[in-house]
Amino acid sequence: MKIAILSDFHLGFSFGPETERDSFENAEEALEKALDSDLIIIAGDIFDSRSPKTQTWAEALKIFSKPLLAENTGIKLVSCTKQLKEISKKTLNHLPVIAVHGNHERRSKDEITAVEALENAGMLIHLHLQTIVLEKDGVKIAIHGMSSVPERYAKDVLDAWNPKPLEGCFNILLLHQSVDPYVYSPLEPPTLNLSSLPHGFDLIVDGHVHTHALDKCNSTPFCVVGSTVLTQLQKNETESKKGFVKVELKDKVKLEFVPLEKCRKFFYEEVEAGESPRWQIERKIADILSSQVFRKEPIIRIKIVGKESEVIDRDLREIERKFSGRAILFFSKEVESEEVSEKIEFLRNLREQKLSVEEIGLNILKKNLEELNFEPVFDHEKVFWLLSEGKVEEALNLIVGEQKTLDLWKR
Repeated sequence: MKIAILSDFHLGFSFGPETERDSFENAEEALEKALDSDLIIIAGDIFDSRSPKTQTWAEALKIFSKPLLAENTGIKLVSCTKQLKEISKKTLNHLPVIAVHGNHERRSKDEITAVEALENAGMLIHLHLQTIVLEKDGVKIAIHGMSSVPERYAKDVLDAWNPKPLEGCFNILLLHQSVDPYVYSPLEPPTLNLSSLPHGFDLIVDGHVHTHALDKCNSTPFCVVGSTVLTQLQKNETESKKGFVKVELKDKVKLEFVPLEKCRKFFYEEVEAGESPRWQIERKIADILSSQVFRKEPIIRIKIVGKESEVIDRDLREIERKFSGRAILFFSKEVESEEVSEKIEFLRNLREQKLSVEEIGLNILKKNLEELNFEPVFDHEKVFWLLSEGKVEEALNLIVGEQKTLDLWKR
């Protein structure tokens, strides 16, 4: 049996107009390369937003129609701990797709996630604290899926669920969490680590972390799939290709990482802001652009280290204009500044309080509003959630006082 394991498409994500097609094109290439498998598993964050835009939905439906058009792989349903919809059962007549939802897709308990909406459309089977058993040619595979939960609850939720490997099956535990030492963000510390994961599984698969890795959990292979699209612009993303994992079950398990060929290249460079920082930056960019032929404009992030007074923003804007059309440039500064030091200390204090990402966001919004001398005439929590749902205009109206009620929020 051949299994393709994919993760973190983040459909709809972009750094700007130049990259708005990247998430869709990369996901499409990954799914096309997975069509020769008997089964596709997706480890969460198919979408980048909890409420995807209409255009994102249109692209997603087009991409996920590909497995439905594939020939029957001969795989059959043995059992499932959830009651499957009739349309979900029909997905097994083609190339089955099993998925968990990620942290980008979590909704309140009274609303369904975008992944569940894909299930309702008959494009996949969604799992959360559930197990499905499939069979082909006498080989049984049991997928035990736990969709994303806030990190502070992850260990408690996993312990309460307490999944057990099923006898006579190849057992996969499917997660979308930080598992120490594989941590997506230090702002939301993990409660899971490799030693605390359940024993006895044949393979443990994790999404969420965007760089591919293969490790061991006791004697069990632990596979971090990685994302198919660049989202973080971190240095470690230059060292890990985008792609997915193929698993082949024969006499022994074989795992193979399949890199994507069409995705945009990313480069990360650091420059000391001493004498002639502009010349150093331009030289690094020119060297990258002359090193190979690029299918798409590469993304180049330049981190400038030094004193704030030595970094001139006007020069950076001129560099962007000079290389426009040849590269997508991002500049960041690690500068000596009292204001920056205070903000870093504020973030460190939030991290030590072990707050959720949502709670950290609320604290940052509140502090920024206080620094701008906004009087507390509105509920900053409502403003935060309006912003998280993309309702920027409504949030701004509340802040500046043009809207006195929260009727839009209630609807």
